[in-house]
Amino acid sequence: LSSDLTAGIAAALEKKALDMVVLDLRKASAFTDFFVICTGANIRQVQAIADAVQQALGRSGTKPALVEGYDRAEWILIDYFDFIFHVFTPATREFYALERLWGDAERIEVSA
Repeated sequence: LSSDLTAGIAAALEKKALDMVVLDLRKASAFTDFFVICTGANIRQVQAIADAVQQALGRSGTKPALVEGYDRAEWILIDYFDFIFHVFTPATREFYALERLWGDAERIEVSA
């Protein structure tokens, strides 16, 4: 995993991101190499996690190509080309079920 990716993961975990999963999509002809999927307990925490990820990567000069969903904050997508952070509220994560959608991707275990 790249240093930017690990810095983003660490920042999300510092903000108490729940149920973090990293999917390795390099073998799955996807448009990115990794998905980082995590949950915040509520909208404020989802925004705090997204802010922390962007601040951590910003310190090394890395800016996202795209941030979507920040205002509603039920699902914030932060696209860094090589990896994408998906920060969900619990209900939205369950509804979209990205882990099942990309079920053939290799999971990388992340522990706090």
